Amino acid sequence: MDRSAPRAWSPAELDCVLGGWTAGPGPLYRRLAAALHHAVRTGELAPGDRLPAERTLAAALGLSRATVVCAYDELRGAGAVDSRRGSGTRIARLPGSSLRPADGRVPGGTATALVQRLVDDGPAEVISLSVAARGAAPEVREALGALLADGLDPLLAESGYHPGGLPALRAAVADRYTAAGLRTAPEQILVTTGATQALALVAQLYLRRGSAVVVETPSWPGCLDALLAAGARPRRVPLDAEGIALPGFRAALPGAVLAHVTPTFHNPTGVLMSAARRERIAVLAARARVPVVEDLAYDTRLWDAPEPGPVAAHAPPDAEVLSIGSLAKAVWGGLRIGWLRGPAPVVERLARLKARADLGSPLLDQALAVRLLPRVEDMRAARAVTLRAGLAGLEELLARQLPGWTWQRPDGGAALWTRLPSGADAAVFAQVALRYGVELVPGAMTDPSGAHDDRVRLPFTLPESGLADLVDRLSRAWTACAVQGVSGKRPRPSRHTEQSVTCRS
Repeated sequence: MDRSAPRAWSPAELDCVLGGWTAGPGPLYRRLAAALHHAVRTGELAPGDRLPAERTLAAALGLSRATVVCAYDELRGAGAVDSRRGSGTRIARLPGSSLRPADGRVPGGTATALVQRLVDDGPAEVISLSVAARGAAPEVREALGALLADGLDPLLAESGYHPGGLPALRAAVADRYTAAGLRTAPEQILVTTGATQALALVAQLYLRRGSAVVVETPSWPGCLDALLAAGARPRRVPLDAEGIALPGFRAALPGAVLAHVTPTFHNPTGVLMSAARRERIAVLAARARVPVVEDLAYDTRLWDAPEPGPVAAHAPPDAEVLSIGSLAKAVWGGLRIGWLRGPAPVVERLARLKARADLGSPLLDQALAVRLLPRVEDMRAARAVTLRAGLAGLEELLARQLPGWTWQRPDGGAALWTRLPSGADAAVFAQVALRYGVELVPGAMTDPSGAHDDRVRLPFTLPESGLADLVDRLSRAWTACAVQGVSGKRPRPSRHTEQSVTCRS
């Protein structure tokens, strides 16, 4: 994309740039004007860019038209925009303004707003539901103490450079896969700085601009953006009760260069892909000679039912399956240790790419992970008890205060994939909810087709008092929507070019 060329911003794209603007102080129109002015000063909105029409932007943000009119007037008064009949409202050229710089946003992506919240570290009074996680497991403190007591000296004697990962950790992860029925050697493991880096490295290795990639819909925005950033054209396949639907998956494979699935507690739906479905996915992909990336980072158990082995364990010998894992959900998001398992030649190529990026993940974190890995199943079981209590509490609160909202209990994970009633647009409701101190992940972030526009993801990882506060805020925001009449459908702008695959499942 020519980043110097003026562009016409759709309401959805502008929403990503504005981030959590409604959470600030003062009248809404001044908050909106301030957020737009900030985007102009930072170059995110460049001279000549056209803003959405007042009525269109108001509908998308759940505002009255008068609020947007006043915000645009404020910007005109500051000299930040020009408005001319027939050409709309455009960003003016300010002293010191320049061409729009590269800023980490993914063209066509939907995760920008979530990333921006992490970058900004948002207002403390806002309950952000963009991350479904709790604090560290108590075993982290114990393992760190043990490492400091008896494991630090040998580590400090090393040079510190292991692009493929600390050998002891590669061996420990390999043993974990072997114990699960998937024979694995240490050279088949690449240690990464979280699961996100693993997926980004895979995308860098396999994808070029225009590469067709089979993905589930809905999908987590961060995963989609990692693929889109490498130039992917998503071929979206819906889910059924057993995972990605087979008719759509089969139809999407010809000409694809990669397939991405989340078989264990899919994010955001919580679906657990059956063993039979995993085998069929592996077989179909092998026949089509399409590598499969299985994202196993969302292994947050809720129930005691057995889980099928990885897709790679069900794959024929000629299949190319890359399995991504992480300690973030079971142990702690602050321990940025992930990994990838795959054929040794592929892992070696990925290790070279990682070496160019960072020369290897921090060794202290990896040494800590070595001590934690043998206890992961105990930590998952303990966390499941807490999560089940949170799930029960959230369901009770929603049933009492928001009785029109519906959901299906997830197979696993840490969130409810919740449907709003009356055909409400969750993206519009999310704007209103932010004014009541709740940051939501609406369905449009997970699926730009419009099929999940009435959905929101509601994590149940907050403590009991936090869940009560959350649902109270959501209830007040929902009441405000009903009073203001802003919860209806909004026009959907076209998004990035992609191929869609629909099927009956």
